[in-house]
Amino acid sequence: QLQLVDSGGALVQPGGSLRLSCVASGFTLDNYHIGWFRQSPGRDRVGVACIGPSGPTVYAESVKGRFTISRTNAKNTAYLQMNSLKPEDTDIYYCAASKYHCTLGTTRVMDYWGKGTLVTVSS
Repeated sequence: QLQLVDSGGALVQPGGSLRLSCVASGFTLDNYHIGWFRQSPGRDRVGVACIGPSGPTVYAESVKGRFTISRTNAKNTAYLQMNSLKPEDTDIYYCAASKYHCTLGTTRVMDYWGKGTLVTVSS
């Protein structure tokens, strides 16, 4: 069964850090584009960060300088390091993988999705 399992979400205070993980099973991530997306209830899912198979990255303006997307192909895992968290970062975060492309502007190109992990930033 081909799936992504995302984890690492938690309740954290403003200014704190979290690392989200995304583990693939049933396929290898080596040649896939990987993205992290976020969604609030009643709103569209939007892109946070993407990373290509060879490492180029792109970030949403709201997280530049605070979040870092990375991948460890040997572990079939991708990560989203989240630093200097703000209350407005609160959302459900989803990892996704695409054979061909990842863009922050649409979710349609992504082939596989995790079930999401909740990040809550609050004092």
